[in-house]
Amino acid sequence: MTTLKESFRGQRMATIPESLLAKYKDDSLIGLLFLRKIGYFPHAKYHHVKKNDGCSYALLIHCTDGEGWVEIFHKRITIHKHQYIIIPADTPYSFGTDNSNPWTIYWIHFCGKLINTFAPSLVEPRAKDVSPAESSRLQERTHIFEEIFSSFSMGYIREYMAYSSMCLYHYLASFIFLEQYRDFPSQAHTPPTLIDRMMHYMNENVSQNLSLQDLSQYFHYSPSHISAIFSKQTGMSPINCFLRIKIQKACYYLELSNLKIHEIASTLGFSDPAYFSRLFHKIMKVSPQNYRNNEKAVPVKD
Repeated sequence: MTTLKESFRGQRMATIPESLLAKYKDDSLIGLLFLRKIGYFPHAKYHHVKKNDGCSYALLIHCTDGEGWVEIFHKRITIHKHQYIIIPADTPYSFGTDNSNPWTIYWIHFCGKLINTFAPSLVEPRAKDVSPAESSRLQERTHIFEEIFSSFSMGYIREYMAYSSMCLYHYLASFIFLEQYRDFPSQAHTPPTLIDRMMHYMNENVSQNLSLQDLSQYFHYSPSHISAIFSKQTGMSPINCFLRIKIQKACYYLELSNLKIHEIASTLGFSDPAYFSRLFHKIMKVSPQNYRNNEKAVPVKD
């Protein structure tokens, strides 16, 4: 894997050589749809890209915080939080962040014989909404991204590259067929309670910094009333619960990923890694690094 020098704190990016991509292009399985590059840029201030002649690949940008813009067909499109856009191949474009409210983006470059199926060149791109909702599956989409990133990072081995390509269909479908993606049947057969709905909403926004006011506005209760209901049934305040959900997710990353601690902090919406570490220690009674040392899975030798 080739990785460029970090430009934004918490940035991750993976790519493989063009010579290897040319080989995969002719592969009967991979060549239909495959990645060229993948990345995650948190709070990417001063981020700007311009391609006067377009590119041979399509580009998906998914904004999860802040905002930015894409200029294409002489039209500037604002990309807000919880929106995405797909830029087709061979189309001149430029894009950039809003420096006063820098975007956080997940992005992929993808190629293959089916590229126009997922990014038709004759359709004018526009920003589309994938905001959190009671039927949304934001965390599952993020898990798919992480699985693709991990597998693509091993792309020198054909089987890993093939697996990342297979996962790419699911990832793109989660945007393009949003209604069908969200219509995946729930295991629950009873209507969710307010607490169920709040817990789901907090899990879906684990990378954000929700306030009590945010929760009260979304669920149409006053801050004091929604706090009282939640505290009575759970024994803790909504924000205290939300912070514990963040730390629970941090444990997942510490155990099952190779993300650095400051990258995990950034992924979970903490701008200050030191504060994240203090909060983690307060809740888990151990530092993030010691938790990783104690809990990270170690392969068992035969």
